[in-house]
Amino acid sequence: MKQNLFTSESVGRGHPDKICDQIADKILDACLYQDKNSRVACEVLATNRLIVIGGEITTKGYVDVTKIAWQVIKPLGYTESDFTIINNINSQSLDISHLVDKANHELGAGDQGIVYGYATNKTKNYMPLSYVLANEIVKRTTKLIDQKKFKGAKYDMKSQVTIDWTNIDKPIIDNMIASIQHDKDVDLNKFRKFVVDNVFIPLAKEYKLNTNFKTRVNHVGAFTIGGPIGDTGLTGRKIIVDNYGPSAHVGGGCFSGKDYTKVDRTGAYFARWIAKNIVGAKLADRCEVEISYCIGEPKPVAFAINCFDTNKVSLQDIYNSVYKTFTFDLASIVRQLQLDRPIYSNLSVFGHFGRDELKLPWEKLNKVKDLLSNLNKAK
Repeated sequence: MKQNLFTSESVGRGHPDKICDQIADKILDACLYQDKNSRVACEVLATNRLIVIGGEITTKGYVDVTKIAWQVIKPLGYTESDFTIINNINSQSLDISHLVDKANHELGAGDQGIVYGYATNKTKNYMPLSYVLANEIVKRTTKLIDQKKFKGAKYDMKSQVTIDWTNIDKPIIDNMIASIQHDKDVDLNKFRKFVVDNVFIPLAKEYKLNTNFKTRVNHVGAFTIGGPIGDTGLTGRKIIVDNYGPSAHVGGGCFSGKDYTKVDRTGAYFARWIAKNIVGAKLADRCEVEISYCIGEPKPVAFAINCFDTNKVSLQDIYNSVYKTFTFDLASIVRQLQLDRPIYSNLSVFGHFGRDELKLPWEKLNKVKDLLSNLNKAK
């Protein structure tokens, strides 16, 4: 048995949990588009042929949540005869709102919570390799379906990639796995070959990795019943997929359907920004940042950095430079990362980090020079 295997997974936009995430974030964006001070905590349940939208929303805008749900569902191939949608949205609790929106224009954390950010120099986007490849499988398969080049395939899918890290400088793909929903009349052998030839092998070649890995595509047989009709979906249940895979710790809360006062989301984006800039400044090869919040408090109550013994300078020097470089109060984070904009629908699938194509503020290496400058000043 090999001892240095590491595995990550991803899911497509037709997966029942991801359908829920997409609906929740699309509702959030619709609120922020009309009122950037909207307070949103939206949850979605999709089971069999029923979709329930609940949670708490306070906004000056008007949002037809049922209409938004159909905007997510119909492009996946469903019709209005497939689901009944129930809206049970309520207003935000006054007990919470007075703690969040303070008289001095500060923002207090919308809840207590622990969040993590992570970065590694093993890939161009500073994300774990197996995680990147797992996401690329579902991205590329989805694109092939969109382009009508993958006949018979549907949008509910899962992927999994295992990397052998026995040689840390030369990782090897051990296996790639995919399960993809399909029409009843597909030829499974041709279906499997298409995925290997058009997704797996080109992906491995692009990343200059081996192509002699083990493959499994729909290896247990037919997968014709998918989405919420085949399995129940819930908002925020793919928390590992949304973060970094199993490479890093994750906090106690999910992201989707939550506005920027919810530190589960905002704090995690901030932590990633710090970790990525530390690695981008070549102060460490890997970095994990932990931040803890208390409800109503504008600043974290605890902060920690772990470089896994890969740091090039002392950990204390990194701490000192980070404190001088970054502003930790919630209102400043929201302003610097531009989190009061309707940007969240694009994050509901394929992860919230390493998305270079979206040019997200927390993915910028715009603090590298400041970190190095403040590090030199401390010496």
